[in-house]
Amino acid sequence: MPFGPASRLGVSLFDETPPLEWVPGRSVEEAETMIRAVYRQVLGNAYVMESERLEVPESQFKRGELSVREFVRAVAKSDLYRSRFFENVPRYRAIELNFRHLLGRAPLDLEEMRYHSNILDTEGFEAEIDSYINSDEYQTVFGEYVVPYLRGYKSEACQSMVQFTHFFQLVRGASTSSLKGDLAGKSPKLNSLVIQEIPTPVVAPGLTFRTPVLAARSRHGVDASAGGKVYRIEVTGYRAKVVNNVSKFRRSNQVFLVPYEKLSEEYQRIHRQGGIIASITPL
Repeated sequence: MPFGPASRLGVSLFDETPPLEWVPGRSVEEAETMIRAVYRQVLGNAYVMESERLEVPESQFKRGELSVREFVRAVAKSDLYRSRFFENVPRYRAIELNFRHLLGRAPLDLEEMRYHSNILDTEGFEAEIDSYINSDEYQTVFGEYVVPYLRGYKSEACQSMVQFTHFFQLVRGASTSSLKGDLAGKSPKLNSLVIQEIPTPVVAPGLTFRTPVLAARSRHGVDASAGGKVYRIEVTGYRAKVVNNVSKFRRSNQVFLVPYEKLSEEYQRIHRQGGIIASITPL
């Protein structure tokens, strides 16, 4: 079961949709359903044009020459996948997307990221893809005939609360894709967070919190960083008049350092201005 209300976390569709398992001998229509599901998962919910579809692997799958697992491998090694999620993104962004697409979770820690980075250095792109699909984890969870699915919000897929929160940095609801509609774009989302083992706020879909560039902060109160207990408030939901390519209104994010005696006052000010508090953390 997911941690917290599925609807608030944006995973209700994942939680209510059973995994798709292929049984050889099913109809052509059912085969098409499986093929579309593989494209949706492996390509990060991105739109696939008819001209981009992999005709030969699709045909082999329909004829029973490829299992679901081998069809997933063919899609993940395709020029389509490589151009979208490897050649045009930084290395650690590519690795974290491979975890999302092929294992349905966020990477556990820095060592797991380093392991896959080393494979890229020594063996290359195709070996990196094989390392996920040939893994014991993939075989245990998905086997030969289950389409991979997003599962990083479930306790059996997480080894720490940090990893749980990082999953929501990669997936912001069922309608989001891996690259488009994301404030991070092609930039790594988890690199520094994984290195420092930092948990992140989990906010409802439609509200996007992302740590500002260079971790810029605003200090409130006299001697706020030295005198007395200080709290870090992460805020999202401020609306700006600038229109960008993510949504009609850009939602800016801010981080405030506030002394304890000013918390109530600051809380009220943020809500008057339409902001939504993502987290309050003592420093």
